[in-house]
Amino acid sequence: MTDTTTTRPRPSAAMVLAAFAAVYVLWGSTYLAIRVAIESLPPLLMASTRFLAAGAILYAVMRLRGEPAPTRAQWRNTAIVGTLLLLGGNGGVVMAERTVPSGVAALLVATVPLWMVVMEWLRPAGTRPTGRTLIGLAVGFVGMIVLVGPAGLAGGASVDPLGAGLLLMGSLSWAAGSTFARGAALPKSALLATAMEMLCGGAALLLAGAARGELATMDPSAFTTESVLALLYLVVFGSLVGFSAYVWLLGVTSAARVSTYAYVNPVVAVMLGWAILDEPITPRVMAAAAVIILAVAVITTGKRPAAASVEIDEKRRDRPPGERRDAA
Repeated sequence: MTDTTTTRPRPSAAMVLAAFAAVYVLWGSTYLAIRVAIESLPPLLMASTRFLAAGAILYAVMRLRGEPAPTRAQWRNTAIVGTLLLLGGNGGVVMAERTVPSGVAALLVATVPLWMVVMEWLRPAGTRPTGRTLIGLAVGFVGMIVLVGPAGLAGGASVDPLGAGLLLMGSLSWAAGSTFARGAALPKSALLATAMEMLCGGAALLLAGAARGELATMDPSAFTTESVLALLYLVVFGSLVGFSAYVWLLGVTSAARVSTYAYVNPVVAVMLGWAILDEPITPRVMAAAAVIILAVAVITTGKRPAAASVEIDEKRRDRPPGERRDAA
């Protein structure tokens, strides 16, 4: 009997490295691009344009490739996820970066895995974190205190409290959206689900920007070339190329390896902010970066309790695999 089974060709090492570079560098650079974009573009409308454009392109491509039309329930769930991730999460980032350096913003957003552990623990029938995870939580919260504490703590000026508050609220919203998505019925295609989340989240950002008065006060003649190019960069490289590389990596390597972006992106953001925008790397930022990245590494590389793994696997039958994306 002839074996007609076919196997997918193993991707080359160069392709894998290029995809990792895209996820590490492109996503890490989005904080810098946001800071440049909002220098002359209204922050919430800028974010809305980014996600509506990327979502429309990705949705059209996925439907043309034969993905079935989403159900009403899937649109409802992606609207909830998209609003929490993009209006709450990314909206908090773009508003905060008006007063907070891009590298510091990336470090505070890196605490999302900490909040996800807390939400999983507190929800009904939630899973108690392991001892290793509790240590990671404690270390991570120490890192946040170092970063946003009073002036003089660990060297360097303090972070703007309003901006820091927006980033923490945004991280909580991102964690809430990610936690909800674990049990929600979403399209089986990760790219289609992401396109829908971008469309719904972009629409929510548009409404929020209009409510804030950004439409009424917007002056296109004041838009700079640098800001417009930064927005285009966010659409193409931050949203389309970066996430496509992320989803492809999930199919060819382990989720644990892919999740390393969570503690590489902040380093990239801090270094780019320093090199291009002259954002200072103070002893405070260096100490907080080391502590927060260590905490995220401890949490993301730890093993889930067996019961929790079974429960999450059951809930993921109707949604795409993989962790949720970075808040920027």
